[in-house]
Amino acid sequence: MAITTFTDEYTSPILPSRIYKASIVNSHNLIPKLMPQAIKSVKIINGDGGAGSVKQINFAQGSPIKCVKYRVDKLNEKTFTYGYTLIEGDSLVDKLEKITYEVKFEESADGGSISKVTSKYFTLWEILV
Repeated sequence: MAITTFTDEYTSPILPSRIYKASIVNSHNLIPKLMPQAIKSVKIINGDGGAGSVKQINFAQGSPIKCVKYRVDKLNEKTFTYGYTLIEGDSLVDKLEKITYEVKFEESADGGSISKVTSKYFTLWEILV
């Protein structure tokens, strides 16, 4: 197995507490409303939405990806951190075992927020160099 890691950073004028609640805690309600052309629904299929829960994203008709399932690994509203693992779905195809994501929101100097996102792609095979 090989692991490829990507790290991205985004800024927003919105406070970390507000953006965390909207984009993480209430994502299953908000994202289908913001992106109906891409996301049909986000359903909690196991658990209460917190750590250990499994959610399913159902994509809009016409998308090459029908759905994906992910497990919430950590959800901390005090530190504004979130971790989840993509465990099943069309996007994993036959080359990826899983994809993990770590998200952290921090307050920026201007009163907004900085979000740091690290994703790790776990392949089913070794990369030969």
